[in-house]
Amino acid sequence: MADSQVTLRTRKFIRNPLLGRRQMVVDVLHPNRANVSKDELRGKLGELYKAKKDDVSVFGFKTHFGGGKSTGFALIYDSAEAMKKFEPRYRLVRYGMATKVEKASRQQRQQASSARTG
Repeated sequence: MADSQVTLRTRKFIRNPLLGRRQMVVDVLHPNRANVSKDELRGKLGELYKAKKDDVSVFGFKTHFGGGKSTGFALIYDSAEAMKKFEPRYRLVRYGMATKVEKASRQQRQQASSARTG
């Protein structure tokens, strides 16, 4: 797909020094295209705000009725350490910055039943 078809607009930009990040709402205009991958959005936002792709987190994208426009949320961390400290683990697993802890389903059921019984 052509990159020229995708336009990014950011709004509600907030600098959050306590969490070491910039946070914003992202509007993605993508006419004649179903949607844009989160990986591609991370790269484009990184270029736009002069950050590494690994320090960008995007989530919560909804495509508007009729297509052509999506809206979601983006976080751009100041460093990889800040991202690992404050970003939820499941998102770090998605970006390849953490490994998923696999638990056996039987083990999870036993823990749940022992917690219920006391």
